[in-house]
Amino acid sequence: MRAKPRTQRLSQREPPKIADLRLPGNNADPRTLLERLQALHTAVNEISHALAKNWRPHLRRRDYRWSAANLAAYIALRRHDLRPIQAHLATLGLSSLGRCEGHVLAALTAVIQALRQMTGGRVGRLRTASVALAMTRDQALLRRHTNRLFGAASTNRWTRFMVTLPSEAATDYGFIQELFKHGMNCARINCAHDNPAAWQAMIQNLRRAEREAGRSCRILMDLGGPKLRTGPVNSGKPLLRIRVKRDERGHSQQPALVILDASGQASHAAVDAKTGNSAPVRIAVARYWLDQLRPGDCVDFVDLRKRERSLTVVKRLSESACLTHAQRSAWIDQTTVLTHLPGRGRQQPGAITAVGGFAMPPLEIRLEHDDLLLLTREGLPGEPRRINKRGKVIAPAHISCSEPRVFAALKIGHHVWIDDGKVGAVVEALDERGAWLRVTHSRPGGERIAPGKGLNFPDSEIPLPALSETDLADLDFATKHADIVGFSFVRNAADMDALVQALAERERPKIGIIAKIETRAAVTNLPEIIVHGAGSHPFGVMIARGDLAVEIGYERMAEIQEEILWLCEAAHVPVTWATQVLEGLVKRGRPSRAEISDAAMAGRAECVMLNKGPYLFQAMSVLDNVVGRMQHHQRKKTAQFRALHW
Repeated sequence: MRAKPRTQRLSQREPPKIADLRLPGNNADPRTLLERLQALHTAVNEISHALAKNWRPHLRRRDYRWSAANLAAYIALRRHDLRPIQAHLATLGLSSLGRCEGHVLAALTAVIQALRQMTGGRVGRLRTASVALAMTRDQALLRRHTNRLFGAASTNRWTRFMVTLPSEAATDYGFIQELFKHGMNCARINCAHDNPAAWQAMIQNLRRAEREAGRSCRILMDLGGPKLRTGPVNSGKPLLRIRVKRDERGHSQQPALVILDASGQASHAAVDAKTGNSAPVRIAVARYWLDQLRPGDCVDFVDLRKRERSLTVVKRLSESACLTHAQRSAWIDQTTVLTHLPGRGRQQPGAITAVGGFAMPPLEIRLEHDDLLLLTREGLPGEPRRINKRGKVIAPAHISCSEPRVFAALKIGHHVWIDDGKVGAVVEALDERGAWLRVTHSRPGGERIAPGKGLNFPDSEIPLPALSETDLADLDFATKHADIVGFSFVRNAADMDALVQALAERERPKIGIIAKIETRAAVTNLPEIIVHGAGSHPFGVMIARGDLAVEIGYERMAEIQEEILWLCEAAHVPVTWATQVLEGLVKRGRPSRAEISDAAMAGRAECVMLNKGPYLFQAMSVLDNVVGRMQHHQRKKTAQFRALHW
């Protein structure tokens, strides 16, 4: 669904009543400005009262009514183009209303009082004092609502840190301890990954660390939501590659890590560190054979290219796993035979074993600009395009969609984005087989698409329930163990009402809610989403910049991100700044300069989320340093002028 013009999307309940703020000539005198500000104050009052009246039935929490009234006033104010008067107010040394989000009517009243005094009028002291008090109330309300959702802030910074837990958090208590040491305030468990047993283990580790650290950490369970994804892909050949990194001269930089595993798990390839879950090659072997290995022993084999290769045993990782080093690259499959060669001084003869079963990788579907892709209606396993001997495409690539209801909403010309926008396409045709997509965006050399990757349809309004059966089952677990529920892909107030009702049925009226803003519809309906959520529960908003950027277009991301921050400040609700925060540092150990600037801007939010990765602890230290410094320079949009040193 296309985004509506800004003046329409903030609220659709009352037609705008716009005050005339145009000024005669180039220099407006204080009397003219006073007239315009009084007219603006009247218009804002009329619109905000109408909005507040419509919202009142949804404000079950009485202590949120003042914040809701201020949100209504901010919406009413922003229906006007303030630019004609802002510069003139600034030249008189008055507020230009550019920092009035948290106290709209008080800011307007303060400017009107100043103009009255400049034009010879009188303003009572009590009136001035009441306005001053109202202008400081917003910070107290935002702090109260943030503490209610996230708990108390750290001693050195106001901004909270949220961390997405990897699977290892269920089994490695030391990992959880390190997260606490590095200042984690909220742990995020993604319900789209792992399972209830793993979640339970993570939570037990977190609660234990809480007791030992003597401070609390909130637990957010993030519902998967109606995330549309690519379907399965046919498997490729059962091959494993042991890859040794080399420099520009071809010399080995470091040996490849290979785990010999007798746990019964299938052999699988290495996982790249860029994904955030780095893991070496794992080869399945027999247990009796593994038990004979000792550090310093060798394992010889002939790879598929008929080349002799060797692994050196480094250490025992567990009863069923050994770590080895490979000095040279190799290819192996299930026909490869491993021969154990004991170290010097060992008398036992060498034993052999066959490589165990393989976790077969999916076929590679690579799409380039102008390629054709069939998004199938049926759940057929995906396959790459087929090419004849002359290089002509005889069948395009195809892959399925996890939700068949998508096709009823698609129309020719609609845009489709795959894997967080890595591949962009346009619907070229629709038939009984599915949607034919013409690729319009892909990096040079093509982009690989895999099973389980996200699909975004920004032009299509797809009729999906707010909470799937899986979400409701996950909610049963979350309401028993978590402090906050993350609401993925919320679109409107009705979706929020569905979650509030589901929580009431599970007798958790005080559990926190974080609405993840990641669709065009959510941006359009954000005021109502806030009112229906914050009116019932401790509430916050997450700017989920991954899907949101795909939905609205990367060019508008900075603009919309700013608008969400403004609206949430007006509503006195905390914001979580999420997606790709210090991603280069988290995943590869080195941040870009732009990422550091982004991290500094993240301090304007009440919470910053870091995703999992091999350099997570280093990223937390850097973020703590950057955010801790920036809070002395900026508070929301307001610059803090501490003394400088030149």
